[in-house]
Amino acid sequence: MSRVLIVGAGITGSLCACLLRREMQNKLQIVVWDKSRGTGGRMSTSRNPDGTSSLADLGAQYISATQYYAQLHHSIYAELLAHGILKPLEATVEGLRDKDGTKNYVTPAGMSSIAKHFLKESGAQLYFDHHVTSLFRRGASWEVHRKGGEPEEFDAVVLTMPVPQILQLQGDLSDLLGADQREQLETVSYSSRYALALFFPPAAPISIPWAARYVPGNPCICYVAVDDRKRGRESPDCGSSLVVHTSVPFGLQHLELDKDEVQPIILEELHKLVPGLPQPTSIKCQKWRYSQVLTAVPGCPGHMTLLDQPLLVCGGDSFTHSNLDGCVESALGVLGALKEASVQWDPPH
Repeated sequence: MSRVLIVGAGITGSLCACLLRREMQNKLQIVVWDKSRGTGGRMSTSRNPDGTSSLADLGAQYISATQYYAQLHHSIYAELLAHGILKPLEATVEGLRDKDGTKNYVTPAGMSSIAKHFLKESGAQLYFDHHVTSLFRRGASWEVHRKGGEPEEFDAVVLTMPVPQILQLQGDLSDLLGADQREQLETVSYSSRYALALFFPPAAPISIPWAARYVPGNPCICYVAVDDRKRGRESPDCGSSLVVHTSVPFGLQHLELDKDEVQPIILEELHKLVPGLPQPTSIKCQKWRYSQVLTAVPGCPGHMTLLDQPLLVCGGDSFTHSNLDGCVESALGVLGALKEASVQWDPPH
C-alpha cells in the first residue's frame, strides 16, 4: 500500500488528509507528522495547565467567511456547522470591521477543533514531536529524516509548514528546487507577533463589557478577548481566560528576545488597558514568528509541485491567503496533485 506523508497538522494538512481519505478510501496509508505537541498549527488552542476545561485560542480568533467563499466552500462550512465545530459569532467584538455579507464564526471547543475534526475523519496515523529535518530521494520514494528518530520512506510527501521552514530542510531538496521555484518561495513574508493567555480561577470576576476588542494606536497590544465569552462558553464552574495579541511592529521589535523577557512588558501594558484584573492561576506566552502571510507566493497558486516523481508538493496559506478559506483552497490544490500522482501508485490490472 502506498504511503503519503503530510507534514503539518494545521488546517491545510488536516483537511488535505481528510479529503485524500474520502477520495482514495483505503487505497493509501496516510501519515501526518507535526513538530509540536498538538494539532491546529496557527489555529491552536491551549488548555489551562491546572487540568480544568478552561481554553484559550492563541492563534486565529474567529472565522470570517465572505459571501464568495461561503458559497464556494459551502460543503466545508455546512459540515463544520452540522458537527457543532463552528457556530455564528454572537458576542460583541469592538472595532470589528465587516464587509457586507461577511459571516463570522467561532469554535465552541477552540480553534484547534477544526483540525481535530478533519484528522479524525481522515483516519490518518498522527504523530506529534516529529520534526522533519531532511528529505532524500530514493528511487521512486522519499526517505524522510526527523529529529531523534529513524528515517522512514514514503511514496509522496506534502509539506504544509511555513515556507522559510521548507527552505531550511536539508538533503536533496536544495538541489531539486528550480531557480524559479526558489525565487518564488523566497518572496514569501510573514508578520510576527506574541500572544498571551491568562487563565483565571472559577468565579473570578472579569469586569469587561465586551467579549473582544481591537485596540487601535497602542504600541504593544492590538487585540484583547475574554476567550470563553467570545466562544459563547462562559460558565461559573469554569474559569475564564483572557487572550492578548500584540501588534506586528511590537512583535518584530521583540522577535529575538526570550518569551520570559517579553511577557512582563505585555502584562504591564495589559493592566493599563484593563485595570483591576483578578490574579491568574497561570499564564502562557506564545511567540508567532510566522503569524500571518504578508506576501504570498506570486499568483497565489494554492500549491507548488516541487517534483512529480516521487511526488513532493507544498501547500498552506503561503500559497493563498491567511484564513480558513485560504487553507481550504490550498488543500484542494494539493489534493489535485495527489490524485494525479495516484495513477502511478495503482497496481496494473
